[in-house]
Amino acid sequence: MTLSNYAFQKCISPTCGETYDVGEVLVACKTCGDLLDIEYEWDKLAIPTSLSQFEAFWQQRTVPARFSGVWRFHELLPFVELDQVVTIGEGQTLLQQADSLARYVGMDHGHLYLQYEGMNPSGSFKDNGMAAAFTHARATGAKRAACASTGNTSASLAMYAAVTRLMKAVIFIGTGKISYGKLSQALDYGALTVQIAGDFDDAMARVKEVCPQLDIYLVNSINPFRLEGQKTIMLRVLESLGWETPDWVIVPGGNLGNSSAFGKAFIELKELGLIEKVPRLAVINASGANTLSELYEQRGIRWDGGLGAPNVTDQYYEELDHTGRKASTIASAIEINRPVNLRKCLRALDFCDGVVREVSDQEILDAKAQVGAGGIGCEPASAASVAGAKLLRSQGVIGTDERVVCILTGHQLKDPTATVAYHTTDQDQFNQVLGSRGVKLASYANRAVGVPNDVDEIVKAIQLYS
Repeated sequence: MTLSNYAFQKCISPTCGETYDVGEVLVACKTCGDLLDIEYEWDKLAIPTSLSQFEAFWQQRTVPARFSGVWRFHELLPFVELDQVVTIGEGQTLLQQADSLARYVGMDHGHLYLQYEGMNPSGSFKDNGMAAAFTHARATGAKRAACASTGNTSASLAMYAAVTRLMKAVIFIGTGKISYGKLSQALDYGALTVQIAGDFDDAMARVKEVCPQLDIYLVNSINPFRLEGQKTIMLRVLESLGWETPDWVIVPGGNLGNSSAFGKAFIELKELGLIEKVPRLAVINASGANTLSELYEQRGIRWDGGLGAPNVTDQYYEELDHTGRKASTIASAIEINRPVNLRKCLRALDFCDGVVREVSDQEILDAKAQVGAGGIGCEPASAASVAGAKLLRSQGVIGTDERVVCILTGHQLKDPTATVAYHTTDQDQFNQVLGSRGVKLASYANRAVGVPNDVDEIVKAIQLYS
């Protein structure tokens, strides 16, 4: 495979800015250790003069690359030729106007939207980035690919490996830190699953050490090619809104890959003159995994032109180690204490005039129940975006008439245990699954109605409750 001559990797540090060939397999700058971006010599590439030009590719649905909701926008991530991309049909996702949910959040009719990434082949947004990372892995001749995961990345990697047969998948997970819905995917798709004694942050540290030793391609979002694929979530949002920019994009914050990718997308679109307005960005932590919220809201860390007070972050991580504090939230997909894309997220927040908030597991599950009642189920982490929208609305940060897009990152069946526990009539099950997370109420539960095995009693129950 031939990688583009007009793409390169660049260190994001303003005091370094080292560049590398697009064919190198890197997850950090070799000079200073900072994160890397994929950048392009746009003046040498054929790029659209208007985003609406992408509509022409709707007519090419029989071409696998144009069917893909990632590679349909190849001209904005052209690090490899279009006929050499890897795709399994990712990105066929839905932007749903959610009027019943708007009432819950406090928005006017017609102003709240849900971008549902659970429609991807593996059931989460991860497939957007995996298509791009897998394409780069293939181009570099990789035989094995690995990730640390709370579940969704492992499911996506395992699926791409199984469907394409291009390389073997190796999954690192922490003990007891993955839902069965997600683990079942990795196991069923044949990935080698390594369960270590520790949490996601431990698994991330180990996979970063193992991959260079064994020449394994790392596909976590510290890999800059992953974020190139995730940029396209925002392109599909714009596409669904008739190429108009929303006022707000609200996203759950875990490893901060999505927020970083969204920020990069809007930076590029603005620089290329393809959008005039930039949306505001809100990143929502779970209270039990609130590193970004703590650093941004409480300790005042900012992008600051890329200089950003790294000593503040280092001190906070030392405090975590000293106290032995681990991330703990029912929203397992964002149960992360050391987000690898922190600095890129700070850049996105700076460019998009962003805000950061945190919400409790109680607020997440209540919002999740309301999302489900509207007909689009999601995993708990997804609902952090909706809970965050409700919080920001109550604080007056978001206006009732602003157009808001909440990102739903994963499918409802990714974590059915939490869903059933919230709606159950079994108090012991509720307490076992949710009580330890500080969840005391299930205000929006849709509980089963117990009836005798008798037709008359069943009829009475249906008439009473329907």
